Amino acid sequence: MPDVGAPPLLELTIASKTYRDDRGQAVEAVRRLDLTLARGEFTCLIGPSGCGKTTALKILLGLDRAYEGKVTPDMASLTVGVTFQEPRLLPWRTVEQNIRIALPPARRKRDLDGLFGELGLAEWRGHYPHALSLGLQRRASLARALALEPQLLVLDEPFVSLDDKAALELRRCLMAVVASHRITVLMVTHNVREAIGIADRLLFLSPRPARILHEVVLAQARQQRHSPWIEERHREFAERFGL
Repeated sequence: MPDVGAPPLLELTIASKTYRDDRGQAVEAVRRLDLTLARGEFTCLIGPSGCGKTTALKILLGLDRAYEGKVTPDMASLTVGVTFQEPRLLPWRTVEQNIRIALPPARRKRDLDGLFGELGLAEWRGHYPHALSLGLQRRASLARALALEPQLLVLDEPFVSLDDKAALELRRCLMAVVASHRITVLMVTHNVREAIGIADRLLFLSPRPARILHEVVLAQARQQRHSPWIEERHREFAERFGL
């Protein structure tokens, strides 16, 4: 849950972001998007495919500086862990090597036993990515981000393409680690039910150019968000917001 009363961890303002498509036409991807992340908060950005979610993430992470707006504080002052839809593991390195190589040189020998245990990767740390299921590869990718001990964890569709069992197990691992380490999380998804089950706050984006249309704070304790409750909220939001 968010740290009430504390100053925000991050504030993002995108007045406008425009790029050129393959035909040289100007495309406005984001317009008037204002985002504030409270410390310890789990926020989900929800929007249709192609609406500008990933573009907004790239701007937030400093991967795209060609826009009108600002990020406060500068992202260089924060420790940020990121996982993408593709695990992006080096195939010629083991799980443990993939995680350690992402750490600053001075910290590459740190004890990772606890992290491997929390994510259920202890028995897989010496395996190469090709020997892992997609669910385990995603866990390894998450472990690589969490090994940095980030202040902010950014997740881009972390459960997409997983079967129900693998997605459930990964969500449980993620939520346990986030809760125990009080990490601020920003997750991009198009899966509304998934977001309702795990987030503190939902931000619904418009079609391109992306802007925040609706904000919903979920006060219900996560352990009380059973399937009927999630389905009821999903129907409610569908009716209210035309999802």
